[in-house]
Amino acid sequence: MSTPAAMPLDALRQVGALLQAGALREAHGRLQAIVAEHPDCAEALRLLGGLRLGFGDAQAAEALLRRALALDPGWAPTLATLGELLLGSGRDDEAEALLRRAASKLPQAALRLARHCNERQRPAEALALLAPLCTGQVDAEVAAQHVAALAALGRADEAVALYRHAAEAAPDDAAAAQALAIALAAAGRHAEAERTASRALAAGRADAAAHFIRARSRLALGEFARAEADLRDGLRLEPRHAEAHDHLARLVWMRSGDLAESTAALDDALRRFPGDETLLAAKAAILQGAGDARGAWTCLAAPAARAQAAPALLVRAGLSALEFDPAGARALAERALRQAPGLAAARSLRAAALLGCGDARRALEQCEVLLAGTPDDQYLIALQTTAWRLLGDPRHEAYCDYAKLVQPYRLQAPAGWSSLAGFLADLKRSLERLHDPLGHPLLFQSLRHGTETTEDLARHADPVIQALFRAFDAPIRDYMAYLGHGDDALRRRNRGGYRYNGSWSVRLRSSGFHANHVHPRGWISSACYIDLPDDMDGNGKADGCLAFGEPGILTAPPLHAQHVVRPEPGLLVLFPSYAWHGTVPFTSAQTRLTVAFDAVPEASA
Repeated sequence: MSTPAAMPLDALRQVGALLQAGALREAHGRLQAIVAEHPDCAEALRLLGGLRLGFGDAQAAEALLRRALALDPGWAPTLATLGELLLGSGRDDEAEALLRRAASKLPQAALRLARHCNERQRPAEALALLAPLCTGQVDAEVAAQHVAALAALGRADEAVALYRHAAEAAPDDAAAAQALAIALAAAGRHAEAERTASRALAAGRADAAAHFIRARSRLALGEFARAEADLRDGLRLEPRHAEAHDHLARLVWMRSGDLAESTAALDDALRRFPGDETLLAAKAAILQGAGDARGAWTCLAAPAARAQAAPALLVRAGLSALEFDPAGARALAERALRQAPGLAAARSLRAAALLGCGDARRALEQCEVLLAGTPDDQYLIALQTTAWRLLGDPRHEAYCDYAKLVQPYRLQAPAGWSSLAGFLADLKRSLERLHDPLGHPLLFQSLRHGTETTEDLARHADPVIQALFRAFDAPIRDYMAYLGHGDDALRRRNRGGYRYNGSWSVRLRSSGFHANHVHPRGWISSACYIDLPDDMDGNGKADGCLAFGEPGILTAPPLHAQHVVRPEPGLLVLFPSYAWHGTVPFTSAQTRLTVAFDAVPEASA
């Protein structure tokens, strides 16, 4: 870097003040002048590159940042900013190398890399990066990523113990209470998490993150009105928080089923920050999550048409188009890949779009490249098996032999109940208390015409629900023993242990069904039938049946279901998480009540 005497320190201080004030265009002009006069000032080049990146000009930003790095190869802020840019363009290997060089000097670089590792399902690496940051006072984002890594490793209780110790050592520290609330929520202890987050807010921690943390626990507890109030309070403090807008839209939709009302807060934010691509993408995702893929596409069509549209925006637009225009989705994916050749989301989109365009061979090539990096991604395995089926490849039969891999089990009455029918009757009462009688289907879920619970049932305190999950243990272990070991995507993960990775209940009304889908982060998935309409049980029709093999995306030619399981009260069905599955619609005045879960290998097994 330029020596302090040569560096235009006063000019850079003025730029810093402009950046603090949000005067980005003026700061940009000043920096251009500084760089013209001092072309060897690495910090001015870095700041200018960061601004160009913020303005969406990634190509110019990269050139400036590489100039800055050549002048001072060890300057951590430049390493971090360039690493961030390269992550966004899918060049993970180079990005990770730069961020690792910066991480020892710059906590934000370590945090960004840890978040990336968590997103790529590499929690052990994230944990190693975060450990040095978790001494002393820990901010909410560090705690969130640290807890996420521990939870992904099956060590959520360890996170609770760690952050509880820190909170007890500093009882008046709002940040410590907030970190504990994050850990408690990850462990499914939402009542205590809600109380702890409230304590952080009462201690003066009135920031957006604290409101969002409490809102998530209130949502899990079914306290929807209070969760909504928290989200709105948080958004007043941080109006561009896309995840909070997403959660608020989900809540309002559950209450109202009105899409305009659900996106009203997001529309207000977009009026304040017109053209904000992150907010636009959030709105498009909500529209598509409510079943309006064409509306989602309309939301993004104009910004996606811009030559400088960011790869992430192009992918989001492509996901919308995938439901009705695979060729258009493919074009958007390829535009994103021209800017970011390694972007996994764009490659995944292109693979799915190629299946819809009738090019299964190229789709398979894409899947194989992606699976080399994330071999346990169940959605990618589903795309791969779909390509095999279209190509007549015998590997499809090995991975999707539904007659063998879909296994039904009749539950046994748990201890304390004399009959399975009596247990199911008690369980029905417990589950129905968790379903909103006037609610609407959750956004972003496969169900149509019904409701889904929001709390992780495997952690629920209700003794009847606890008994259900104890009753699941013997069938799961029998299924694992039945599968055995092997090199395929299902059996190679069979290490002798499992843990639940999400569990819920669904209540479908007349005309209700599940659209065909897979469970991307599962291993073994399930459907357990608790209560069925009287005319469904044994009526000989396909109504309400669980169907396997029909993809949830468009394919050319179309593919249809290959295997059907007829529901019965007390029946648990276990199957690979990568298997396309859905529910045939039914007509009845009565509802259809089920419980489902995903299981993943126990990390310690």
